[in-house]
Amino acid sequence: MLGLHPFHVVGDKYARAVLDAAGALPLLIPALADELGMDELLERLDGLMLTGSPSNVEPHHYSGTASDPGTLHDPARDATTLPLIRKAVAAGIPVLGVCRGFQEMNVAYGGTLHQKVHEVEGKRDHREDTQRELDVQYGPAHEVVLEPGGALRGLTDQDRIQVNSLHSQGVDRLGPGLAVEARAPDGLIEAFRVEQAKTFALAVQWHPEWKVMSNPFSRALFAAFGAAARNRIR
Repeated sequence: MLGLHPFHVVGDKYARAVLDAAGALPLLIPALADELGMDELLERLDGLMLTGSPSNVEPHHYSGTASDPGTLHDPARDATTLPLIRKAVAAGIPVLGVCRGFQEMNVAYGGTLHQKVHEVEGKRDHREDTQRELDVQYGPAHEVVLEPGGALRGLTDQDRIQVNSLHSQGVDRLGPGLAVEARAPDGLIEAFRVEQAKTFALAVQWHPEWKVMSNPFSRALFAAFGAAARNRIR
């Protein structure tokens, strides 16, 4: 809701990252679930990006306990993305998930989530300080170690990179068929790929779209996504 009316919206930073770093034309898919005609939609897509959001995946989708009162949910988005993810990957459509999109992909493949990572023993507080300016909130927060031989490791000559951290949820159990691509120092999974995907199918917990053109690794990630989308239409 924006004011008194429901809206289908996407953040400018995501649209610009797709345009500038992936070299693709961003188009919003409304959260209309089965009314979209998903099979027909997928015939027209070259790539699918699942953006971040203030809302959380409803826990009944992964047999989790009820969320705390006041937790933001978006059941229409859940009903759209969770079936769309697996259909897109099966159809050979490149998929990139970011933050909520990362969590959606894990749930779509049968994984589970921590609703409050900061309350899990041994895990750090991965939330941002919402009282600080955006450049601080989205600034480097910790490193992640890239898995040897992984898709992300192939984008850089380094075995670890610095990322931002703006999430309270995180992967508890990784879904079957998903392979770890990066971990935080506390062991939390920060990126994964779909092992048997025909093409690019990868998700990250951090926000690479933020000021993407000034971050070489983020540019490389979106460029790989864009290249996979262009390969699909050749």
